[in-house]
Amino acid sequence: MNQIRAKKSLGQHFLKDQNIARKIVGSLQADGCTGVLEIGPGTGVLTRFLLEKPGITLRVIEIDREASRYLRDHFPLPDPDLVEGDFLAISLKDLFPGPFAVIGNFPYNISSQIFFKILEYRNQIPEVVGMVQKEVAERISSPPGNKTYGILSVLLQAYYRIDYLFTVGEQVFSPPPKVKSAVIRLVRNERKRLACDEELFFRVVKTAFNQRRKMLSNALGSLSGNVPDEFAGKRAEQLSADEFELITRCLGYPKNQEL
Repeated sequence: MNQIRAKKSLGQHFLKDQNIARKIVGSLQADGCTGVLEIGPGTGVLTRFLLEKPGITLRVIEIDREASRYLRDHFPLPDPDLVEGDFLAISLKDLFPGPFAVIGNFPYNISSQIFFKILEYRNQIPEVVGMVQKEVAERISSPPGNKTYGILSVLLQAYYRIDYLFTVGEQVFSPPPKVKSAVIRLVRNERKRLACDEELFFRVVKTAFNQRRKMLSNALGSLSGNVPDEFAGKRAEQLSADEFELITRCLGYPKNQEL
């Protein structure tokens, strides 16, 4: 495994602790899933245990050619199940015939982009187990009112139940990162769609947090419709996903028009 070098440009740090790997894979339930997609398997430390899970089809996506060669040489992964490419650039809809779970040690510098892409396929991805930078895990799982609460917190919490599972120290990686990591699990909630225009919901959340120091009446002033009085004097980080959904319903109507 030493011949595979972690590429700093990808923010990749390879997990080397087998017990942690087993614990991460054990956190994945994959109930009702036709398959599991592993992002960035590297040297296959998670892959080894995923292949032991009964009744699932495993596919992995790896951008690094050297790592892909290693995986082909050491694991029973036929070409259709080993995708060499960029997770952020490929279409996921044809990877599996039905719902699939996502798992991985996500590269730190693109972890937020990975979650935004998962949101695009939220109705096909009922579960995600990912190891990310501890700060990112805290932000995603944070309730309203915390300084770490932000755009990704609201958008993911609108569609998923999120659990911060456990913290992972620096020493279990090669090379060791300069920060701690954490494992989180996202499980799709019962809401098939929001009770508002979902495209507008995304826009409202992003607009509000891009001016997070402003009261919502000012931060969202560029959008049509009226911010309900009970929220007008609040800031973005004080509101839950449900409250942003309500605001979006109001902003989906012209000013002075009642719901």
